[in-house]
Amino acid sequence: MVNTDSLPGSAELPALEVISSSSYGEVFAGKLLILIVSLLICIGIVIVYSSGAGWAVTKYSNSEYFLWRQLTFAVLGIGTVVLVAMIDYHVFWKTSKIILFTGIVLLTILLAMKAVGLISGAARWIGFGPLKFQVSDFAKYAIIFHFSRLISEKQAYIKDLNNSYYPLLTLLMIVVALVALEPNFSTASLIAVIGFTLMFIGGVNIRHLLATASLLIPIAGVFAIAAPYRVARLLSFTSGDEKGLSYQVVQALIGLGNGGLFGLGIGASKQRELYLPLSYNDFVFVIIGEEYGFIGAVAVIALFAGFFVCGLIIAKHAPDNFGKYVASGITIAITLFAFINIAVACHLLPTTGVALPFISYGGTALLFNSLGVGILMSISRHKKNVQEKGVLFEVTGGKNL
Repeated sequence: MVNTDSLPGSAELPALEVISSSSYGEVFAGKLLILIVSLLICIGIVIVYSSGAGWAVTKYSNSEYFLWRQLTFAVLGIGTVVLVAMIDYHVFWKTSKIILFTGIVLLTILLAMKAVGLISGAARWIGFGPLKFQVSDFAKYAIIFHFSRLISEKQAYIKDLNNSYYPLLTLLMIVVALVALEPNFSTASLIAVIGFTLMFIGGVNIRHLLATASLLIPIAGVFAIAAPYRVARLLSFTSGDEKGLSYQVVQALIGLGNGGLFGLGIGASKQRELYLPLSYNDFVFVIIGEEYGFIGAVAVIALFAGFFVCGLIIAKHAPDNFGKYVASGITIAITLFAFINIAVACHLLPTTGVALPFISYGGTALLFNSLGVGILMSISRHKKNVQEKGVLFEVTGGKNL
């Protein structure tokens, strides 16, 4: 035990005051983050059941099919958060090369299976039976981990073109190209945004980023219009006539309009009754707006805004650069996917297949996002442990207890 009689006076505790003031905001952010994620997961369970019951009866002859699966993955997700939060996040520093290499290999295997005809259509999932996951989710976190490590290691020469920028850009473009060829253009674009954002935060020369963007944006534009279905989505988005809008967009706007200010009430959505495709997944935000109204929709947006702020606070107070970049990458990834999903539902962006984190139906996406939250908590917890050791060092005058 610490002998309180030997504690220095208040005038001798400047370090304790600094530690207390610097940690209070982060501790609060960590606790608030857990509350926000718990609320989002609970909202997801309710909304998936409400929006997917009709589709579940049609597809699986069981109105509770989506409910029990979502509930199961919600429990596993919470368990993932708790488990990963207790792990030192530096384990992802040590394994980042292996994780990225694994992601590239899995993406390559998917394309090879598609090339030989073992997969028809989009090659996005790998696994057997119910044990399947979307490889792009894995690749997204692989980029975050390894970029955070490389940017941390290259800080002394981060603005160097050959030794810093080109290696980072090459790795990013390999992953982005493989995801785009699945094809999954929207996720590939978002991974690119996450990678470039991390490089910007890490101090890469802005001129290099702008020069690359000026080359990649036209290439991405050509790739986007190379597929007829993507052209149809763009034409639908830019159409000023309701007749030119896609069926999904029209039904989504009807649903949001039906909700009004306070909504129709839980389980009272009209669009969920087989009118709005993927009402439990890509367009789940429409059901939120229809059943809970403008107020409910704004509340969900506020939760994601709170998640963003909490994540940035944790990143700001991370104990090292690796923790700062990982926390920034995870925070940006989750909130960016949420923003895109909500913007698509509100017809602010062209239709894409991006799910709403923690809320949309989907087990592996929920688990990967829970992994991200667990890592954020690990970074916050690691900082707290370092600060507690600092307090004990000050209290005991550097003596062992």
